[in-house]
Amino acid sequence: MGGSLRVRLALWASIAMVVVNLVVSGFVLYAVRNAAVDIRAHQMTDKVLPILERIKLNRLPRTISSDLDGIQVINPAGQVVSSTANLAGMPQQTAAIPRAGRPYDVARLCGLPAFDGQCKLVVAMRVYQPGGDWIIYAFDSAVPWYVSPEVLIFQICLTVALAGLTWFGVSRVVARTLAPVSRITTRLAEITADGGGMRVPVPERVDDEIAVLAKTANQTLERLETALEQQQSAMEQQQAAMEQQRRFASDASHDLRSPITAMRAQLEEAMLHPEHADWRQLSDGLLASLERLQAIVTDLLTLARLDAGAPLRYDRVDLGELVGTETLRPRSKQVVTTVEPGVVVTGDRLQLVRLLTNLLDNAERHAESRIVVTVCRQGEQAVLEVRDDGPGIAPEQREIVFRRFTRLDAARGRDAGGTGLGLPIAREIATAHNGTLSIEDSDIGARFVLRMPARSE
Repeated sequence: MGGSLRVRLALWASIAMVVVNLVVSGFVLYAVRNAAVDIRAHQMTDKVLPILERIKLNRLPRTISSDLDGIQVINPAGQVVSSTANLAGMPQQTAAIPRAGRPYDVARLCGLPAFDGQCKLVVAMRVYQPGGDWIIYAFDSAVPWYVSPEVLIFQICLTVALAGLTWFGVSRVVARTLAPVSRITTRLAEITADGGGMRVPVPERVDDEIAVLAKTANQTLERLETALEQQQSAMEQQQAAMEQQRRFASDASHDLRSPITAMRAQLEEAMLHPEHADWRQLSDGLLASLERLQAIVTDLLTLARLDAGAPLRYDRVDLGELVGTETLRPRSKQVVTTVEPGVVVTGDRLQLVRLLTNLLDNAERHAESRIVVTVCRQGEQAVLEVRDDGPGIAPEQREIVFRRFTRLDAARGRDAGGTGLGLPIAREIATAHNGTLSIEDSDIGARFVLRMPARSE
């Protein structure tokens, strides 16, 4: 019986180890593959940069020599003007990338006309020229899900080795644990075989050695379960924090890349033709890009502090006075306020000022001529509304605008002047104050409504 239990425990432990290792290996393969894709995309980009320089110098040959699977150059008219020999005479392979507003894009595409039945890693680079935008497409083999046979073989060998070690270790531990039980069983069999008056006494009290052993085991298991729950909770919190940091870094890299690429393109073009460059105009353009970068970094730092749960300084804040003070600053659109006196909340004044400023800045960018700010009290809630007379936001997009780095249409998109972080910051501040920030129905324009607990005076 002991041997059978030992086999079952060792088998289940080995299966569990295989399952855990498969899950971990999946995450590892996913991360390694993403890193391999990034590396290959950078390598492809390095090989494409000389073609960009030739376009700038108007020295682009008809046929391009490259060790990539293929290269195509598309002029502003959508014509293939240059390519590698294997793509000569072929139409444009894809129009899926670069996506709108992106000077550089990378995607894994399948079913391309020249590569039937194959999936390719495609790098698209937009080249800004006075006569229109050129696009360079580079094609190379896509990174498989297993990255490489060596990586897959290593993962399989590691799984087999861990399963074997688990079987051996669990089998040895269970054998040692069950050894005293086997000796007790043998002793009981000997007593039964002897017959006569030798009997194993039946414990009459609940505090004998067997009961004490059971209680001790239960207490130990209870402590172990508590410790595991605490450890699991800590691990879940750590994983949630890591996932939040990953999303934060991903969002930041996406939005910081655009102004950096624009500045690089401007500088490269000016360096190629310094005698024709308008350095004053170039300086103004670079300064605008730097100001945008500074605004994005400032907003990112604010979001980082909010995500990290930075402590707030709670004070008595009169929303009417706060609105009256913040709307004194001159704006390009008329600001009309309707304030109910005595609407007081408990919160961090600086954070609430930031929330209001972000809503006003957003309204100013999209209003036609007027912004209306209203403060009132509804039951136990303080309500702050900021309404503009602009094009408004469709109901299906009212939650999307609160996502970080959201891109909507040109009418209300981030390209209108914001960083794409103002509204997410405003909502984070509202949430930190046990409130809500949402977009509600309005006859015209967009109507942002902040609701938070009112203070009893």
